[in-house]
Amino acid sequence: MEIHQAKFDLGQIVSHSNSNYRGVIYGVDHCFSMDDEWYEKMATTRPPKDRPWYQVLVDGTDKTTYVAERNLQGCDDHEQICHPMIGQCFNRYDGERYYMRATTQ
Repeated sequence: MEIHQAKFDLGQIVSHSNSNYRGVIYGVDHCFSMDDEWYEKMATTRPPKDRPWYQVLVDGTDKTTYVAERNLQGCDDHEQICHPMIGQCFNRYDGERYYMRATTQ
């Protein structure tokens, strides 16, 4: 299977093109990594599984989403994201994007 380069980066603020929310990317999979049951139930527009998918903290909620690349777009609104996990994932915001916390193994 061909690996596709992710269009969006960790810490980048994005908006969902169909669901009218914005958020920040905190995880990237180069291809779909959930199970087929999840895909059948949640991915109603049937986006491609062989393209990047993103884990997103949804602004103004305590929700996270798993979104196909084709359903995201860059966001010109760089207002900070309000989410209870923001401090667990990121340690800095520069006015345009967030920077991931270093993970210790």
